[in-house]
Amino acid sequence: MSAAGATWALELDGVSRRFGGLRAVNEVSLKVAAGANHAIIGPNGAGKTTLFALVSGELALSGGSIGMFGQDISRWSASRRAGSGLARTYQITNVFTGLTVAENLLIALRGTRQVKYAIFASGAASSNESAQRERLLSSCGLAEHREVRVGALSYGVQRQLELALALANRPRILLLDEPAAGLSPAERAPMAEMIRGLPQDLTVLLIEHDMELALGLADRVTCLHYGEVLTEGSSEEIRRDPRVQEVYLGTTSHA
Repeated sequence: MSAAGATWALELDGVSRRFGGLRAVNEVSLKVAAGANHAIIGPNGAGKTTLFALVSGELALSGGSIGMFGQDISRWSASRRAGSGLARTYQITNVFTGLTVAENLLIALRGTRQVKYAIFASGAASSNESAQRERLLSSCGLAEHREVRVGALSYGVQRQLELALALANRPRILLLDEPAAGLSPAERAPMAEMIRGLPQDLTVLLIEHDMELALGLADRVTCLHYGEVLTEGSSEEIRRDPRVQEVYLGTTSHA
């Protein structure tokens, strides 16, 4: 990456992914400033989740490059990217439903340790693990659920737990894949507040199908269409853009 790339948390340059003859992501370029909340929006099939998988390293690039704080990570494995401060959540909640909230967090915290078989250590948390767990329980609104088995929790609280698990490694960059997916209107507001309350130095790249929610959370917004960047701008610029209204909402405003 260029020296200038060091000023960006993420820098995508001509990123592409082909599946046979299909270009799911086609030469996408964007830059995400450190500490920013940057949203990726677009209709179904726009390539949003594929783009996330490329950034996280779960899919290999067909072309282009990805930089993270000035380092070219294009060929890094997903685990190496995670170890360097990149975390993500998924559209479908990925938690241990048979364990309590506290047990889920302890496993997540031990998974960040550079010690072989650390997650199989004693079931009792160390003083350091307890302190970190308390921080996560408090910041993610989970303290009252600490001893509840996850399978007994509402879907909204399970989504809060997934966010807490992603934060266990104290990432520098957090990829949020539709954090409000499946949530009721009443559950969306607490999730939005949690995202707004994330550390200011944490860079957030967000996919969200609910455009109004995404625009309310983001500093910058990129709209994808058929795997390509349609436009990028501030939330207000995106809200007023007739091209976004046409491809995302299926209508053009005449206001």
